[in-house]
Amino acid sequence: MKKKINTKKKPPSSKSSRNNPRVSLEQDPFFARDSKRRRRADEEIDSDQSDEDGVSPAEEEEEEEEEEEEHGGGRSEFAAETADEERHRVAKMFLDSFREQTKRVREEEEDQTDEDEDENNRDSLVAEMLQKEQLEESGRARKLIASRVQKPEKLDGFQALVRHRQSVTAVALADDDQKGFSASKDGSIIQWDIHNGKSEKYVWPDKEIMISHGAKNPQNPLKTWSKHVLALDVSFDGRYLATGGLDRHVHLWDTRTRQHIQAFSGHRGPVSSLTFRQGSLELISASFDRTIKLWNADDRAYMDSLFGHQAEVLSIDCLRKERLLTVGRDRTMRLWKVPEESQLVFRAPATSLECCCFVSNDEFLSGSDDGSIELWSMLRKKPTFIVRNAHATVKPIGDLDAKGNCVPNGHIQENGHLKAQSYGPAAVSWVSSVAVCRNSDLAASGAGNGVVRLWAVESDTKSIKPLYDLPLVGFVNALAFAKSGRFLVAGVAQEPRLGRWARIPASRNGVYVQPLRISEE
Repeated sequence: MKKKINTKKKPPSSKSSRNNPRVSLEQDPFFARDSKRRRRADEEIDSDQSDEDGVSPAEEEEEEEEEEEEHGGGRSEFAAETADEERHRVAKMFLDSFREQTKRVREEEEDQTDEDEDENNRDSLVAEMLQKEQLEESGRARKLIASRVQKPEKLDGFQALVRHRQSVTAVALADDDQKGFSASKDGSIIQWDIHNGKSEKYVWPDKEIMISHGAKNPQNPLKTWSKHVLALDVSFDGRYLATGGLDRHVHLWDTRTRQHIQAFSGHRGPVSSLTFRQGSLELISASFDRTIKLWNADDRAYMDSLFGHQAEVLSIDCLRKERLLTVGRDRTMRLWKVPEESQLVFRAPATSLECCCFVSNDEFLSGSDDGSIELWSMLRKKPTFIVRNAHATVKPIGDLDAKGNCVPNGHIQENGHLKAQSYGPAAVSWVSSVAVCRNSDLAASGAGNGVVRLWAVESDTKSIKPLYDLPLVGFVNALAFAKSGRFLVAGVAQEPRLGRWARIPASRNGVYVQPLRISEE
């Protein structure tokens, strides 16, 4: 008897289907879409086939656009160029814009005579402008601004921009000259607009947040964190604001959100001065513990420490090069060459140098507590020029306190000596701040005698000449020039920055702005 064969196929079990999954070609993503070449070939072989499939030419166009977008077809016309080609294109655009600018200048001065000759002259003028700009940015050339500063009128005096409850200790300007920052002894940090005076405050975070950001508890558990700020500075790109004070920490803030982002610990004394290196996110701090520390703001990391001062370091400055300028109460000013790990020591004739700043890579300016201003050169260990009694008062300081009027200074002779005797507390005539307009010969100094003085630093004769006196009542604890030289910002207080050796009640704590009129070349 023949067995009946069952021709019906058994359905595959779930187990076998899991082990050997069958995927059709239509479901495979590799065959989901045909390439453009294959579709065009199918259209040429059988145009009716596409009609039967229901794919219209419009839909094919949309599919092609989608495919191009998936494969990066929506890039710009410069997407395929290499990095060298991109640099070449950008440089060419930059030179073309300079050529157009110089062409307008030449057309205003004289009519065009020969097209080829004008083209060559224009190119040479472009090269001169680029070279001059590069030398000024690198600090190897100096802009002559001091001789073009016009005498301020009575109505062009200092104008109050921001008020603080306690003494202002530091001010800083962003590179774009649009906004500034100030801090005071009450711990307030304010960001303000230079044109409309609109201000915004920075809020200190809680203790738990500070610890999570790297801050350490005070050595004495009975003491709390001090918010007393002594120094601040802003990075060249305006992203970071650094502050330091009595809590021995260097605090890093985000200027876009005004939030605290990092606390650098390591100093064993109050942080007295801060500065960012120009064109870099390298942050340098000076402290009463006699050390200078280098930090990286972008990586939020410690880099190095510099030792050498025998007393408290009071002020620090830095340009584009990896060179630092510091002054301290050990009567020395030191120029640190960081890559070479060396330093040059300059000994001051004064009892203590209070402030310092770079004039150029080879010249420096300092102010001392005996009322003198010194000009230094890297080639000499002694000052090349000294202005003595630069901020001496000619009236008793009591008249200034009672009436609130500014006190005029005496006449300065050619040798830089003042024909006047200083009255009142000695701290009133201390030169508490000096500033130089970047890469120029225009300088300013401040004290507590009622005026801010403008100076012309002449490198040829190695001398300092007085320009104008700008009346301002109070201790001028900080000064900052605009990059263009069009205005001067001063941080004014009733007390000195680092102590309470004297007091001027007639002064109002705040930030003041003095516009400067500069004639064209």
